[in-house]
Amino acid sequence: MRWQWLRGLEDELSVIATPFYWLADAPYRLKDWGSHNLQDWRGLSRENEELRKETLLLKAKVAKMAALSAENARLRQLLNSSAHLDDSVLIAELIAVASDPLRHVVVINKGKEAGVYVGQAVIDAHGLVGQVVEVSLYFSRVMLITDSTHAVPVQINRNGVRTIAEGTGLIDQLQLSHVAASADVRVGDLLVTSGMGGTFPSGYPVAVVTEVGKDPGQAFVKVKARPTAHLDESRHLLLIFREAATHRPVAPPDDAAGADGAQ
Repeated sequence: MRWQWLRGLEDELSVIATPFYWLADAPYRLKDWGSHNLQDWRGLSRENEELRKETLLLKAKVAKMAALSAENARLRQLLNSSAHLDDSVLIAELIAVASDPLRHVVVINKGKEAGVYVGQAVIDAHGLVGQVVEVSLYFSRVMLITDSTHAVPVQINRNGVRTIAEGTGLIDQLQLSHVAASADVRVGDLLVTSGMGGTFPSGYPVAVVTEVGKDPGQAFVKVKARPTAHLDESRHLLLIFREAATHRPVAPPDDAAGADGAQ
């Protein structure tokens, strides 16, 4: 009977002591729990870091693919334009731009080894870019038509009126010099190379007239034009060889025709 009473007391005391055991063991259990969760957190952190890296890598690959796709489209456009030319052509790639902001000069990856020569005309898929001004064995320097020292003989494709398109130092603007006030020149007129002077073959698009400033009493009008070539975008260019050329005027672009017809 006594042992049963003692056993019952022992059970009651164990129940009372249980919270104290939990409290005494709490630091160890808390340590184990913290260590386990810390390992999980570190693992998740590493996993998240790897996922971020993979995401950045995938984004970079997508951007690269987009750039390559755009470049392929530009090359196809360039090759399609060369198929309509009567001249022999050579594709070159722009690899550098002159550091002097006052000079519009670029460097291409073709030189004497490829038959490039000083004075050679350079175009892109949209129009005249400029001319070769310096040649080394494997590289050449090309002066853009917008350089302030550059000039190209042109004619209005609509009526054959001849004039000179000069660079202004602005990448998106040319000016026509000595245009008589009586000359038939309109906004939207397409200017093409006239072939005068022998440097540029005739018939290549140069610019579209954007402004005709007539000042009463003045003998000449101020004419501004926008180059048709994408001078600040084109990466691949065409070098023109004139041996078997039979040039002709070209049809105006859609935007030029629309502007012309609106006059």
